[in-house]
Amino acid sequence: MSAQLNSAQREAIRYLDGPCLVIAGAGSGKTRVITHKIVHLIEAGFPSRAIGAITFTNKAAQEMAERLGKLVKLPEAQRPTVSTFHALGVQMLRRDGESLGLKRNFSILDSEDAVNIVQTALGTTDRKAARSALHRISLWKNALVDPHQAAAGAADDLEHQFARAYRDYAATLSAYQAVDFDDLIGLPVRLLRENPEAAKAWCERLRYLLVDEYQDTNACQYELLRLLAGPRAAFTAVGDDDQSIYGWRGATLENLARLAADFPGLKVIKLEQNYRSSVSILSAANHLISHNPKLHEKKLWSEHGIGDPLEVVPCDDDEAEAESVVMRLQAHRFERRTRHADYAILYRGNHQARVFEQVLRKEKIPYVLSGGQSFFERVEIRDLMAYLRLLANDDDDPAFIRAVTTPKRGVGASTLQALGTYAGERRGSMFAAMFETGAEQRIAPRQLEPLREFGAFVNRIAWRAAREPAAQVLDDLLAAIDYRAHLFAEADDKVAAARWQNACDFVDWLKKRAEEDGSTLVRLAQTVSLLSQLDRKDSELDAVRLSTIHAAKGLEFPHVFVVGCEEGLLPHHGGSAGADEAPDGDGTRIEEERRLMYVAVTRAQRSLTLTWCRQRRRGKERYAQLPSRFLGEMQLEAKSAAAATVTREAGRAKLAGLRALLAQPGAARRP
Repeated sequence: MSAQLNSAQREAIRYLDGPCLVIAGAGSGKTRVITHKIVHLIEAGFPSRAIGAITFTNKAAQEMAERLGKLVKLPEAQRPTVSTFHALGVQMLRRDGESLGLKRNFSILDSEDAVNIVQTALGTTDRKAARSALHRISLWKNALVDPHQAAAGAADDLEHQFARAYRDYAATLSAYQAVDFDDLIGLPVRLLRENPEAAKAWCERLRYLLVDEYQDTNACQYELLRLLAGPRAAFTAVGDDDQSIYGWRGATLENLARLAADFPGLKVIKLEQNYRSSVSILSAANHLISHNPKLHEKKLWSEHGIGDPLEVVPCDDDEAEAESVVMRLQAHRFERRTRHADYAILYRGNHQARVFEQVLRKEKIPYVLSGGQSFFERVEIRDLMAYLRLLANDDDDPAFIRAVTTPKRGVGASTLQALGTYAGERRGSMFAAMFETGAEQRIAPRQLEPLREFGAFVNRIAWRAAREPAAQVLDDLLAAIDYRAHLFAEADDKVAAARWQNACDFVDWLKKRAEEDGSTLVRLAQTVSLLSQLDRKDSELDAVRLSTIHAAKGLEFPHVFVVGCEEGLLPHHGGSAGADEAPDGDGTRIEEERRLMYVAVTRAQRSLTLTWCRQRRRGKERYAQLPSRFLGEMQLEAKSAAAATVTREAGRAKLAGLRALLAQPGAARRP
């Protein structure tokens, strides 16, 4: 093991004398350090079941568990806990949530379900306003601010309105016996604070903690870690202050400073050797990030050699940019005999992807899209999935709530709150509770009637779905709820027609899958939560990756194009994707944008090309653009002599020439 590790990695792995913070630069082998430290703990006699490794994404947790499985073979019952923050929170609440008034089989609302509740709380049909309010509520929850504190600290009328929505939203969740994703961290914090017995049990169960991507923690996650660590303070936090890019959702670099303040004996170890990128790429990254203030000074270095020089390509406009990037990618593949999967095109915002998709499709180049809206996140697909989930499991309260209110059938928020409160007292599901005699004492007959009508309808469909061909049951379900009419009542004709087409495509796909598997609709519905994977893993495809920079964090590619390197775009001068950012000129915002560019640059292993446009189209207008200040900070010339400005005509001509070359008999291709 030692031969594969450098001296800083070995020090981080072997240090067990107290709390430890590992500042792990991009590509410095942080996952290797975490997995090898777990092995070292086990070899040192630490009980394997009492070790917990916590990260942010299911993918990271899965990768960590797989790597650990290759290093040490343990029976399942003896394996360390390797999970996300949210999965750990679910475990804690399933075990001890009853002390907070939660039933054991509480429901977890997803973001769309939450938006619907907030929309009702605000008394609006404006989903954008509801999402904005929900984002503010999420920030309050992540900062451990309750509705009363939010109202007391509201700065203006809008915040007062959001605070009232927060109060009503919290009351509705309580009535539904449901939690949202933020509650999966906030409620365990409350559990550990209010229940000494549960706190002691969880501190014993997780006696050594390893935390990945520590720089992305918010105040609530930090408090959960602090409480779990307890007086023993046996933990290793691994992170990089230069890659903190989630300030818009509550992550705070203050947690790095708080760690040293709360744990005075903290040992800090830096990992500065980069195993990913060439010296040229790291040099640009180091120059860039040196413009940010440092809590822990570090400088990445590599033994990979100088590598290809970085290229800056000015383009006439966004269409020329897309054609230039695709032409360069094609030519590079032809010359180097590489795979499509060796390339990534990274951008600041999802809206930039469209023109690249058009050119890639035109050139018949396979690609996968990351960071955009999945087909299964669309409102119409989620509506139909709610019915399928309910057919598979009538204890699924969020599915019941969505299905009973879509289309509208006279069941409002007050009815559902009354039913949810009664179901919570009965420690059962809302679906089962509405049929009980006791419900008649709590819910008015005019409110109960449409509920029971809907329940009887679901039971009839469920009976058929377990016995009859899936295709016929699906058609009858859509007809019975008149879903097409619902879509056209909710949106204008163009949007409704597109949503109806998506719904039809989804139903056709389900029918085909049921026929191929010889499956009934109920059996198919039982796997509905997995359907979004579409039987395909992006990592297995030989395809170019199109991705936002945020979605590319943690990934690496031999060859990277960072596009749209312009003032106003990267750095962004408006709001972050999904976030309310500080005004332009705010130093903290520019520092986060700089870290975002740093993340983009350090995704590249061998070659890096940065492009910017002199003009960019917004709607029907064209606006003049300036090259990003970050190019100068990387000591790169924005008007590089390596490439004159690419016009659309030049880009198209070169693409046509390259296409003709590739079409020639005997053209070299990778086998």
